[in-house]
Amino acid sequence: MIPTFVIFLREGIEASMIVAILLAYLDRVGQRSHFRDVFYGVGAALALAIAGGVSAYLMIDRYAGSRAQTIFETVTYLVAAAALTYMTFWMNAHARTLGKELQARTDTALDSGSRVGMALLAFTAVGREGLETMVFTLAIIFASSSQSATHASPSRLLFVGAMSGLAVALAMAVAMYRLGRRLNLRVFFRVLGVLLMLFAAGLLANAVENMQQLGWLPMGGRSMWNTSSIISESSSLGDVFHSLLGYAEAPTILQIVVWVLYVTIAVAIFVRLGRRPASRPAPAPRSPVEEAS
Repeated sequence: MIPTFVIFLREGIEASMIVAILLAYLDRVGQRSHFRDVFYGVGAALALAIAGGVSAYLMIDRYAGSRAQTIFETVTYLVAAAALTYMTFWMNAHARTLGKELQARTDTALDSGSRVGMALLAFTAVGREGLETMVFTLAIIFASSSQSATHASPSRLLFVGAMSGLAVALAMAVAMYRLGRRLNLRVFFRVLGVLLMLFAAGLLANAVENMQQLGWLPMGGRSMWNTSSIISESSSLGDVFHSLLGYAEAPTILQIVVWVLYVTIAVAIFVRLGRRPASRPAPAPRSPVEEAS
């Protein structure tokens, strides 16, 4: 539940900011007639992400317990970890210029005179968030699958976490307008970015475990310890730690090395980049949406 809450909260906030920037700019230039095109694009992006995620899950679920499923899960873990790392650093680097980039693309779509162009802009801008969320959710489902036999309705818990994250994201989107600069989104994304990189480290550890089971990584396979008597992976707390941080009750040497190296390097670089001063002072807008615009 917690992993899906964090993922949907983060992606929901970013998608809300993108849509808010597009709508605010269209309103500023007197093109409110294109609001409907933006909503069409957003709806199509969400529909594609949901359909793709459900189709991928149903397809691989047919091979439950097989080597094919393990390979698919491993690839999903690696792709999700890479995407989490990339999007976290990308948002950190482009947060100040995101609004201007979207405005330039909006101007191009408006100049073409095509309503399809505006819908396509919204589709591509929000679609990236939807596809990322789909991959992350699949990774979380796979990471939680080993506990499904001992937990009642694990899918329901994941769904509740996802819907709760979206609800909070929408509430924060409204707060962007009402609270203005009192809502510090830079700190929000920085804290959430560190948490998501811990999640990415867990996905990498899960991928290493799968690759060792597949015989692709024969080295470092000896277990360092066994904490099943303290926190079992099949327990509720163990399930949360496993899904969110990659906790293993009997981790191998290679799993520990990969987890520690990733967290040490990625978080250190992220925090260091976040402390860099801006190249020029930013104006004092009335709201985060105006700041991004």
